[in-house]
Amino acid sequence: MRVLFTFTGGRGHLEPLLPLAEAARAAGHTVAFGGRGSILPVARELGFDAYPTESEGKPPQRLPLQPVDPEREARDFRHGFVVRARERVAGLEELCADWRPDVVVGEETHVGALIAAERLELPFASLVVLAAGTLGPRELVAEPLNEVRAEHGLPPDPEASMLSRQLVLAPLPPSYRDPAFPLPPATTYFRPVDVVPADPDGAATVYFTLGTVFNLESGDLFTRVLAGLAELDVDVVATVGPALDPAELGPLPDNVRVERFLPHPEVLPRCSAVVSHGGSGSVLGALAHGLPQVLIPMGADQPLNAARCAELGLARVLDPVAATPADVRDAVAAVLDEPGCRAEAERLRAEFDALPGADAAVAELERLR
Repeated sequence: MRVLFTFTGGRGHLEPLLPLAEAARAAGHTVAFGGRGSILPVARELGFDAYPTESEGKPPQRLPLQPVDPEREARDFRHGFVVRARERVAGLEELCADWRPDVVVGEETHVGALIAAERLELPFASLVVLAAGTLGPRELVAEPLNEVRAEHGLPPDPEASMLSRQLVLAPLPPSYRDPAFPLPPATTYFRPVDVVPADPDGAATVYFTLGTVFNLESGDLFTRVLAGLAELDVDVVATVGPALDPAELGPLPDNVRVERFLPHPEVLPRCSAVVSHGGSGSVLGALAHGLPQVLIPMGADQPLNAARCAELGLARVLDPVAATPADVRDAVAAVLDEPGCRAEAERLRAEFDALPGADAAVAELERLR
């Protein structure tokens, strides 16, 4: 079977597809990726064929830190992932014509891939990348979605059901999903990777990240968070992303180490807690290791994840604009010391562990052919 994995946007939209692609390759299937050219080297480094299917858009640039505004993020999602899907259909159709997949797997925000697959009558699976809930409810996306569908010769879909019409794959614990944003009953939940057990004898370590996109619009947030973390009796490991130079942060205390990037499997097994922006990849990585969290959401799906983690009792949430170093210090100390916080994180980890592996999701893909 030939399986084409597709994504739009940045690295956070590609990485959730990688464990499933590796499982499909291990099962003997031929696998390729399509997406933004600047992100595809991540897939190529793992030995996958990868093809650009959309324009790059503006290069990453630094932006000022803004207050959290869910309405702004919803508008941005509507425009960036639904309205602009019209620009992404042709690239996917060209790749499908050349590469001839039997099944297309797209991360859930790639509406252009959904439309291309429907037009070409190819089986399609959607992979959930917005863990707690969607930024595209029907009332927000139905109108522009149907406009794009009409432009490509497809009939109306007033319920926006195309977003979950075929197979939905969810690499997350079912109880983590906010009940206000239910996934279809037939959703296949799976554990994307096997987690390396934590080192019980290791020193307490706190991991801090703002991901690979919002780190460029974080203002002085890195400085404030690291100043608070440095006051704790823990080791601190932070990543600033490929576009930032750790040297910009100046001299750091001996207990703080800053890198551009570290793979989760390398750092999370050594951690006692995670401080992050609340992106789905960072949150799910922490959950897979049973780690309590301090979340500082700035945009996209981060406020949804922060609210869900706080509701479940496994995280403290701080405001990115107002948080002081003392706020960060106190919030991290609290999640490290509260047994209930760690117990809830461990409960989600156990639920994650009990899920079938990515090979079960591959078996579902095989049934689509």
